[in-house]
Amino acid sequence: MNVYDVIRRPVVTEKSNIAREERNIVTLAVAPRANKHEIRNAVETLFNVKVVEVRTMRMPRKSKRVGRFLGRKPEWKKAIVRLAQGQTIEFFEGI
Repeated sequence: MNVYDVIRRPVVTEKSNIAREERNIVTLAVAPRANKHEIRNAVETLFNVKVVEVRTMRMPRKSKRVGRFLGRKPEWKKAIVRLAQGQTIEFFEGI
């Protein structure tokens, strides 16, 4: 799998921002078929940082109702990546 196909987007929530500031942990949405080795390689290659630990989890499908129609959101995979001491990834630098 290509390193650009592995990482989809950063997960920006209040909980992920606190983890990034206090424990140097970055939360990313990744491709569902990506494994921990591919995620580590993609983060180290794209952001030029040293990865200490990668944890992954599959987030379940959720139901979504629009009027009388019931649909489903797709399941997705979340990766929690701990960076080495002193390393950072800034997603919103100019804001």
